[in-house]
Amino acid sequence: MTYGSGELTLDEMYDWLERMPVPEGHKSEIVGGHIFLWPQRDTHWDIIADIYDQLRAKYPRKRVKSDVRMDCPGYLNGFAPDVVALAEGARKDDRGHWRPDDVEFVAEVVSRSTAGNDHGPKKDAYAAAGVPVYLIVDPYAGEWHLHTLPRDGKYHAAVSFGFGEDVDLTGTVVDLALKTDDFPRD
Repeated sequence: MTYGSGELTLDEMYDWLERMPVPEGHKSEIVGGHIFLWPQRDTHWDIIADIYDQLRAKYPRKRVKSDVRMDCPGYLNGFAPDVVALAEGARKDDRGHWRPDDVEFVAEVVSRSTAGNDHGPKKDAYAAAGVPVYLIVDPYAGEWHLHTLPRDGKYHAAVSFGFGEDVDLTGTVVDLALKTDDFPRD
């Protein structure tokens, strides 16, 4: 795609997306230059809210975000993570977006149509950005996948368990355990 004299930028793509008649209740983000839209489901939102509430035990409200734009390394990666916990002193970039350098934790709740993004290009981009803790929650399989120790563009530690097992983040910058007993399934 081109816009004017060159290739589209993330800002131009988001401007275009904002002018589109996107149905109410749909989420959108740009992964590798591709725009993804999907409806927000109750199960998805309930897990996001549960993670948000648990993170509030450590993080002040203004440091826990949901669905805010964050430009990540790689080709046209403008993500809107389900849950983000920001480091103390985090600040927005010169365009008003949160910087991945200031992110301590990201959680993505899998949607059927975009699960490949969460486990593939988004995981790679978060690792390249140095996000210390990346959690993928899958309500279809009833399991979670934790990725830590980012270095050289890859996560070097991963663990997965089913709902009911705590996500033990006590050895990470997050330093708490997330309960998964009440995560709903799809």
